Amino acid sequence: MDVFVILSDAGRGALGPVAAIYALAAIGLNVHFGYTGLLNFGQVAFMLVGAYGVAVTGAVYGGPLWLGVLVGLACAVVLALLLGIPTLRLRADYLAIATIAAGEVLRIVFNAGFAQPVTGGVFGLQQFAGPFYAANPVPPGSYGLGPLTFTARDVWVMLVGWGAVALATLGLFLLVRSPWGRVLRAIREDEDAARSLGKNVYGYKIQSLVLGGLLGAAGGILLAVDAQAVAPNTFNPVVTFYLYALLILGGTGTVLGPVLGSVVFWFLLSFADSGLRQAIGAGYISARVIDPADVGALRFALVGLVLVLLLVFRPAGILGNRAEMRLEAGAAGTPHSRRRSRRLRERIAGGAGR
Repeated sequence: MDVFVILSDAGRGALGPVAAIYALAAIGLNVHFGYTGLLNFGQVAFMLVGAYGVAVTGAVYGGPLWLGVLVGLACAVVLALLLGIPTLRLRADYLAIATIAAGEVLRIVFNAGFAQPVTGGVFGLQQFAGPFYAANPVPPGSYGLGPLTFTARDVWVMLVGWGAVALATLGLFLLVRSPWGRVLRAIREDEDAARSLGKNVYGYKIQSLVLGGLLGAAGGILLAVDAQAVAPNTFNPVVTFYLYALLILGGTGTVLGPVLGSVVFWFLLSFADSGLRQAIGAGYISARVIDPADVGALRFALVGLVLVLLLVFRPAGILGNRAEMRLEAGAAGTPHSRRRSRRLRERIAGGAGR
């Protein structure tokens, strides 16, 4: 049982392209849920339209990659408006129902036979990101330290992916400290108080949904480019709950929470996978106890156990602030509620003149 192999596999999972892709999509979900309080259970739908925007443009119509990226982002804006305009004036659970339904409806439609000439049906689309790899400035070879190595192809995707994550994180850092960001947090805590101060709560929610959807679509575009293939069944509802898991792990409503959560989530997942396979191969665990074919499912159970323990001992996540994320303020009219409303007014008024 080689511990160095296990740690190198875990390191590749934590730093690889997939971790960057999920971090980017989770930053968008953090805008929705962490900062605005929007219950979006369909972030995978934004990833799907982003991925298929670039794939259909390149593989079906022969368009350039940059145009496919713009198409994918534009589709995310349209989807956000279609979901947000009829639901954001209603209770939060209506948006939750609409988003999870949208993800499933899109997946089924893209799988359907009538859509196959455009979407490729169940087989999806392949080989549409050639120009991206043709522009790879990294010389061929392996890069890394010891057993922790990456190919030149992976390094190029990682540079773009983690670069996009850094830009999104910096942008979010600036936004949440602006008057706009303070209004979002006020809406999350008490939208009636924000509305009483003359803020267009509905408009701010729409803006938040569009911004988070664009980041989700960017994650989907990178996922499609990394795999050089898209298929509808890749974008199932489980992806959204992975995003919630890593968001909660890192800390909801924090700037670096989604990034740290993605790194830790994929480290634990890869560590459990490699460790179990190494233990079975070395005979420490009998194949009659754990079949190698069951390792894929068991690793999620182990990571789920870690998440449960985290929720028990640190409910706000690794970087989270429990006081900041306490959404329930008590009954209206209580001293606590009045103090909270006063803090919200001070928070909004603090950025009114900026």
